[in-house]
Amino acid sequence: MTTSDFAAYIAGLPRVLAAAAALFRDAEGSVLLVEPNYREGWGLPGGTVESDDGESPRQGARRETAEEIGLDVELGRLLAVDWVQGPGRPPLVAYLYDGGVLGDGDFDAIRLQEEELLSWRLVPRAELSAYLPGALGRRVLTALDVLEAEGAGAAELENGRRVS
Repeated sequence: MTTSDFAAYIAGLPRVLAAAAALFRDAEGSVLLVEPNYREGWGLPGGTVESDDGESPRQGARRETAEEIGLDVELGRLLAVDWVQGPGRPPLVAYLYDGGVLGDGDFDAIRLQEEELLSWRLVPRAELSAYLPGALGRRVLTALDVLEAEGAGAAELENGRRVS
């Protein structure tokens, strides 16, 4: 296979997007959410994995967290991988990592990326579905379940629902 044949082969393969986020909590278990200015609703600190530049999902989650909220912390274990389909775009593979429990000093150090974010807040588990509808909300609730289950591995999800 020539170089041009290989390039044509690669160009013809299906596409998938990748995103990664961090799940930060306070001592009471409330989850840190951010409010973007480019769409309605709330989300987690994170974003697109720059895979064309060689970035891994873990690296992308850490970079996005540092850019969006000013916290550059080593992330914990992978909690969930979600295959999310949506209209008008390729499927998205969303990776969710444990950001850990933050203390008051960490929350005081949060500096929002004003180009993308309006605000942040801590939301108790019981209220998460009101802020994070659909697949993202299901993904976050499943990740919290994984954290509570001793020795549990990462959850495999499709559109926020467990596969197995």
